[in-house]
Amino acid sequence: MQLVDRASITATDIEEIAGLRALWAETLGDPRILIAFLDGPIDRTHPALVGAKLALASTSDTSVGRGFALCHGTQVASIILGQRNGYIQGIAPRCRGLIVPVISDRADGSFASYSQLGLAQAIALAVQAGANIINISLGQYSADGVAHPLLVKAVNDCVACNVLIVAAVGNEGHDGLSIPAALPSVLAVGAMDSQGLPLEFSNWGEKYRTQGILALGENIPTANSGGDIAISSGTSYATPIVSGVVALLASLQLERGFRPNLRAIREAILRSATGCEAQSAPDCRRLLAGRLNIDGAKSLLFQGVSAMPNVTETPVIGQPTADIDHPGKSSQIYFSNEPAQISTDRYLPFSMDASAFTTGTSLIEGAPRTAVGIDCNCGGGGPMQWVFALGKLGYDFGTEARRDSIRQHMQQPAPGFDPNPHDPAQLLSYLQDNSWEAAAIIWTLNLDATPIYAIKSCGAFAREIYERLRDFLHQQLGNAVERVSIPGRIAGNVRLMNGQVVPVIQPDRRGMYSWRTDQLIDLVSKELGYSESEQDELARCKERVGNFFVRAYEELRNLGISPQDRALNYSATNAMLVAQVFKEAIKENLVLGKYEVERSPVCRPESDCWDVKLTFFNPSKIFEQASKVYLFTVDVGDVVPVMVGKVRSWFVYVRP
Repeated sequence: MQLVDRASITATDIEEIAGLRALWAETLGDPRILIAFLDGPIDRTHPALVGAKLALASTSDTSVGRGFALCHGTQVASIILGQRNGYIQGIAPRCRGLIVPVISDRADGSFASYSQLGLAQAIALAVQAGANIINISLGQYSADGVAHPLLVKAVNDCVACNVLIVAAVGNEGHDGLSIPAALPSVLAVGAMDSQGLPLEFSNWGEKYRTQGILALGENIPTANSGGDIAISSGTSYATPIVSGVVALLASLQLERGFRPNLRAIREAILRSATGCEAQSAPDCRRLLAGRLNIDGAKSLLFQGVSAMPNVTETPVIGQPTADIDHPGKSSQIYFSNEPAQISTDRYLPFSMDASAFTTGTSLIEGAPRTAVGIDCNCGGGGPMQWVFALGKLGYDFGTEARRDSIRQHMQQPAPGFDPNPHDPAQLLSYLQDNSWEAAAIIWTLNLDATPIYAIKSCGAFAREIYERLRDFLHQQLGNAVERVSIPGRIAGNVRLMNGQVVPVIQPDRRGMYSWRTDQLIDLVSKELGYSESEQDELARCKERVGNFFVRAYEELRNLGISPQDRALNYSATNAMLVAQVFKEAIKENLVLGKYEVERSPVCRPESDCWDVKLTFFNPSKIFEQASKVYLFTVDVGDVVPVMVGKVRSWFVYVRP
């Protein structure tokens, strides 16, 4: 990256990208299309971004450093949203952008990287915010292309929600894979020069031959933090060029009266790519699936499709409707020749008005708040993202100074031994006499010993919240607690001692529970009415119920962000609900086959209802006896979910 004076820029003119001018003649982007930038923070005061419909996610920290992360994020965003004001000419300047930082600058100027788990959280948050396209100009090297299961789930959820991830292949110049670019359904992007030859540093790999595209990535003019302009090269900058073209094609779908279909756009780009047969290269492997062909992609996308002049209005992307693929909806793919329709079906906990996306404004402006029983806002504002997450409790100190300050005030556990704040027993003993210090600790919710959230309470009931967290930790030490549930809303983020940045949950006390799986099994078994004398039946009951909870916690683990995940997590912690379902299933010798969560066709006003379906089958009569479906409805329209109505059941004549 080279910083230069604006007047002396000698850079590649993106106008010369084949087919771009013709596409611009039809659209410069539509504000109903939302692009999420999972990158560093963005300098929204840069002259090139003045007037851009660019907002910061409410889950993000409003404070930014002045280092690589800010530069990188600003550069990437400007390639798409540059406002044609004499500084940077963006690919899709009239679309909206959402900043969801995943990398940051430390106070000492060093660069704080991200984890795959953090990336999964950011993707889930972007989807829930209504993103159509997620630009990730980042990646982690992977020898085999295998990603963290929760990241895989987040990417798969994008497919179900008609959201396209566009990600960079990396700049190491070798045959290797990068996460998330190597994951199926992602559109991977490598870099080429203005002559169509792959740049030496652009990675390649076998997986990219079917899901990767080359785009211009050399000497791209970009906005740099602090008002500067940079000439930038790399796959990081080829990626937003592709994301921008995707945004233009989706905008054109909307403007012609069709539903945006991001999967169809991805396929059109890949199928139209020009490879070695059209223009030779020294090593055809490095072309991936081929070079970006805008005219070809457009032709494939709209082949045989005519405009719909009778359609005068289309739904606003981010305003959930019953007819548009959208985050939170069950998987359904629409093709580009289907007309857009209007509906008022709401199923997100907040609205996203396009007018809220202006320079320097947060998403909360103009968006209705929903009371969640939390007394203060520890974050930077914005539409509320609720969470109902499961895990184990942990803690962190944030900085060595904070840890040492607490250690200095702790008593020696024994003569000759220094106090150790990392020892939960010693810390709890200290907090017993100094309860106010519980707020100075960063309490965490962990999955597989990895923190996924920080827990921070404030306001009138903060003391009760921290007392509850202390109780959880004490019970974990005695193996009396296996898991805890933490409901609340995300409000900003915090950096842990190891440099990891995690979202902060402001918890709601009503849904904070702790349990052990064996305790839940015993409780459910008692509800089913088995006595100690019925040993065989009781043992069978415990086995079946135990299988349910193990699968719910291990196989179906999630981050508790999407409405589906919140409904599932609630159902997996409601012992009375589980008892009601298993009461009949066990007596009929049925075992659990699969879970499904889908939008409920019937719901109360101002609610957000989801149907959780459990399909059971008889393993001894799998081909003879029909499977039985149990369905119950969970309303996640409040921070703490609640069951609606009764459990329903019926038989289905399909294999489990």
